[in-house]
Amino acid sequence: MILRQLLHTEPVIAVSYLIGCSGKGVAAVIDPVEAPETYLDLAEGFGTPIRFVIDTHLHADHLSTGRALAARAAAAYVLHSSAAADPPFHAVDDGDRLGVGNVTLRVLHLPGHTPEHIGLVVTDQTRGDRPWFVITGHTLMVGDMGRTELASTADVGARDLFRSAQQLKSLPDDVIVLPGAFAGSVCGRGLSGTPVSTIGFERHVNRTFSIGDEKTFVEFMQRDTPPPPPLAQQIRTANMRGAASTVSVP
Repeated sequence: MILRQLLHTEPVIAVSYLIGCSGKGVAAVIDPVEAPETYLDLAEGFGTPIRFVIDTHLHADHLSTGRALAARAAAAYVLHSSAAADPPFHAVDDGDRLGVGNVTLRVLHLPGHTPEHIGLVVTDQTRGDRPWFVITGHTLMVGDMGRTELASTADVGARDLFRSAQQLKSLPDDVIVLPGAFAGSVCGRGLSGTPVSTIGFERHVNRTFSIGDEKTFVEFMQRDTPPPPPLAQQIRTANMRGAASTVSVP
């Protein structure tokens, strides 16, 4: 299996991923931020054409390049089935599996940060059936969990996020956590500058993920919320409509 984690500081603090299978010559890209050429060139270097382009959710802090990359790569553009996106996309639901050669991506529906948010549990079948890592987007990050009011009410989003946390806690402790953001992102509070962890470590030291009582969790999630990203609703709507070029981000 090929895994490349791309850390971005412009135009937003975020993380994107390329997962590939050199044996079968295929790849997937998750949460692309940069121009399509970045990912096309990376995939070409590995000899792994891109089959899937996946956005874990409809972002509100940056304009996704997902649709443009999917069009350039002749790949399927993937969102959760509940995403109210106007142009056609490849809809997935909880439990669905996407095959990337010998690598399997199992979809987890993880609402809370946004209603349509998904995570991806990744297994390298050449190493066995045990999950290796989980790509968590803005649901679980290193040090915190994602804010809940950008696409819902803070209270409803927090209750959904608590249930999503229980799904993630059901994974083995040694599963690696690969988040969609790191320190400096407005989508979490007190995020670590280290963009990798494990379920077990976060279970014990993540101040939000470690809370086991729903009422306490909901109350905690509504404290110290950072200011929203500039033009958050316009950006989310543009990503929903596949019309990113119509929004000018300061």
